[in-house]
Amino acid sequence: MPAPELRLVLAVSLDGRLAPAQGGAAQLGGSGDRRVLEEALAWADACLIGARTIRLHGCTCLIRDQDLLDHRSTQQRSAQPHALVVSRTGVFEPALRFFQQPLERWLLTPSAAAELPAGFQQRRAIDSWPQLLRRLADEGLGRLVVLGGAELAGHLLEQQLVDELQLTLVPQVLGGRHSWLPPGCALQPNTWRLLEQRGVGGDELLLRYRRTTA
Repeated sequence: MPAPELRLVLAVSLDGRLAPAQGGAAQLGGSGDRRVLEEALAWADACLIGARTIRLHGCTCLIRDQDLLDHRSTQQRSAQPHALVVSRTGVFEPALRFFQQPLERWLLTPSAAAELPAGFQQRRAIDSWPQLLRRLADEGLGRLVVLGGAELAGHLLEQQLVDELQLTLVPQVLGGRHSWLPPGCALQPNTWRLLEQRGVGGDELLLRYRRTTA
């Protein structure tokens, strides 16, 4: 079976920042961005999320719009895509709201030998990303949305594993160091083909691109 489709979904400022200069959990994007995010979640079998993103926000995004929930139900899919959390340590505060959210949680770590932490249903070892992604596809997770953070996004882009970029441009200029790619990210030459562009309200613009041959 081929590797999963990976779609990186982000809301970014006009200068490519995820958060204000002082840092903290990103709160970019309005109701239109929320809708296109939920559309991506409805498309996905699972979401890849960095541990720091979970710790900062305390939770992950859920599908709330009833038409999208109904569509997943007619396809006999779970209401929410699985949450695949990427963590070096697997250590989380048990009181995080994430562990009360109605979804299945998998932990992706460098080793699968340690005991599975409470709140997670499955663990998978990250031996190499291409091998792990093929295993996930074999388990029925063929569509993955990448929700951040920058380190995870950069790592997957460096290995040319991201197939689509879904960016919502938010009409703010934030400055600071919190770019949507980490400093020193060594990307291979790529070109991207525009699949979709549309306004989503509040002067925000959705841009969706697909990676083509380098």
